[in-house]
Amino acid sequence: MLAYVYKDKERFALEERERPVITDPKDAIVRITLASICTSDLHIRHGFVPRAVKGITVGHEAVGVVEKVGAEVSNVKPGDRVAINVETFCGECFFCKRGYVNNCTDKNGGWALGCRIDGLQAEYAKVPFANTGLTKIPDNVSDEEALFVGDILATGYWAADISGIEKGDAALIIGAGPTGICTLLSVALKEPGRIIVCEKEESRRQLAKRVCPAAETVSPEEVESYIKTTCERGGADVVFEVAGAENTFELAWKCARPNATVVVVAMYDKPQILPLPDMYGKNLTFRTGGVDGCKCAEILSLISAGKIDAIPLITHTFALKDIEKAYDVFENRKDGVIKVAIKP
Repeated sequence: MLAYVYKDKERFALEERERPVITDPKDAIVRITLASICTSDLHIRHGFVPRAVKGITVGHEAVGVVEKVGAEVSNVKPGDRVAINVETFCGECFFCKRGYVNNCTDKNGGWALGCRIDGLQAEYAKVPFANTGLTKIPDNVSDEEALFVGDILATGYWAADISGIEKGDAALIIGAGPTGICTLLSVALKEPGRIIVCEKEESRRQLAKRVCPAAETVSPEEVESYIKTTCERGGADVVFEVAGAENTFELAWKCARPNATVVVVAMYDKPQILPLPDMYGKNLTFRTGGVDGCKCAEILSLISAGKIDAIPLITHTFALKDIEKAYDVFENRKDGVIKVAIKP
């Protein structure tokens, strides 16, 4: 089968590999029908993920059809269309039982697919803990509609959940890239009073307005002044930092009102500074970490009911054999790209 493999820093390669086989009764083999590229894949390529293992197939965002299941897999069966969770988790350890599946203590727990074990930018994939890591796709939901459920939609949904946002609050989302848009879609479900999206690119500000007409959009140069003059408490009630750019962490806490919550969704290439003397008295709460992606069934139900639509994110589609071109387009933001879909 064809698979896209992490060879070394700055080097991925498309290779012929053996199809995966079941090695544990909790495993399932999935034929990938649609995959995608994530910014986290770029972090691996550039050496920013030290735990990534050379030689593994990359990719952690895909949907497919179950081909085979291990003896202990009961939630899915061969022939089921499934969304694949970015995280593999046992469902039984201290963290899993509390919904903190990103911190599953199993050796293959948390973000393993496409990082520490073979991932999903391939024709076939083995998914450990298939009972928790695979979710059936409703019949009225297409592969394209379900593509982001296991990763960036799960991330946006998780961010909205942990934020504590309430009806009537003013929410600020910094970054209108793919994960920022998924955060926007999820925050909108909480019915805040205002949603303000900060994004430097005009095309992405327009996308935010298209998927959420009620959203207010503003550039990074204007956002601090805009927030302080239009939010009645001098800042946003909840800030979502989804951009991960050089100064966006600072921008996030500066735009938050006193006693606000700042949800850090972004992955950074460098350490960030927490200037406690400068923010003294703001009494901020920071919520950080990797997504706990255990609500895929809820997200699929919302998609099925027409309450979430991430289809506008897919701007380009490539065959797996052309994945190098897909990476070039995605990383270098060519041709108005937001997300690419990969068809094996």
